[in-house]
Amino acid sequence: MKGRVILLDTIAGRKAAALMVDGRLEDLLIDPPDTAPPAPETIFRAVADRPMKGQGGLTLALPASDNGDRAFLRQAKGISPGTAMLVQVSGVAEPGKAVPVTPRLLFKSRYAIVTPQAPGLNISRAIRDDAERDRLLEIAHAAMDGAADGHGLILRSAAEGVDDDVLTGDITAMRDLAAAVTADMAGGPESLLDAPDAHQIAWRDWSLPDPDEVLEEDGCFDTHGVLDAVAEVLSPAVALPGGGSAMIEPTRALVAVDVNTGADTSLAAGLKANIALARALPRLLRIKGLGGQIVLDLAPMPKKDRRAWETTLRRAVKDDGSDIVFAGWTPLGNYELQRKRDRFPLAGLWPR
Repeated sequence: MKGRVILLDTIAGRKAAALMVDGRLEDLLIDPPDTAPPAPETIFRAVADRPMKGQGGLTLALPASDNGDRAFLRQAKGISPGTAMLVQVSGVAEPGKAVPVTPRLLFKSRYAIVTPQAPGLNISRAIRDDAERDRLLEIAHAAMDGAADGHGLILRSAAEGVDDDVLTGDITAMRDLAAAVTADMAGGPESLLDAPDAHQIAWRDWSLPDPDEVLEEDGCFDTHGVLDAVAEVLSPAVALPGGGSAMIEPTRALVAVDVNTGADTSLAAGLKANIALARALPRLLRIKGLGGQIVLDLAPMPKKDRRAWETTLRRAVKDDGSDIVFAGWTPLGNYELQRKRDRFPLAGLWPR
């Protein structure tokens, strides 16, 4: 299967979306079960509960009907218990822990992001043509006229070249949705806006560049190789280009990644395998839905090659858009990084 193809299907009765590029699985989204904690982008009216001493945050009460009736807000100085506030789920809750939330709400569509309490009109840096930026800025000013005080707008890179009326309608829809949600401050804990489902996220975030084909039919995962690709991803063993391999194994505390060269134990083979792992890691973590602390036990390579290897990893992460913090090398020679938990782990979503 050649080209960039978006496939929309269902898995175990839940919506699922796959992005295939030239026959390789590049991304995968599956709706969590009803028993899962609230998904990222869900918006709640929550009530401040109590500060968490030593952590600089506080817990908030969520609606009792939701799976996980407590949220955790970092950097919450000056918020008194009992205060009602709007928050958005910012990540996936670890087992047994409160749902992470932020007071910085984002209302995201295919072309625009409306930002309550963050005024200003901004255009993606990926749009470089000055005439196009001027056109988009003019549309943004007109569409946001009359928006609630303090509401800002970011035009995404997908907005480039979009027809005026289409773009205006998209911005207006997000503007009005943001106004309606942020005006709903009366009452106790309540769910105000559900997270988008897998099909909605796929259409919103995978449509640039334009796909060569979009398939929406029952069974298209099977007929177009997605099921086979997922079976490979679910295995902890990963074959790397050039003959190396890796094992990616999540534990309760961290994600362990072990890189091997196979029969060739030379330092040159070690560097080759490590470079291959650096290029593949962002995609693998994204599809597997893995985050938190990640420890890389790399194959032996000369210390002088560490900088080149780090450059490769950083470039791969930048191209991927992952939210990753690089912690660096440990005294034992491992490399540590931290990836935001922005998805539910694939192993817990895929039917067995």
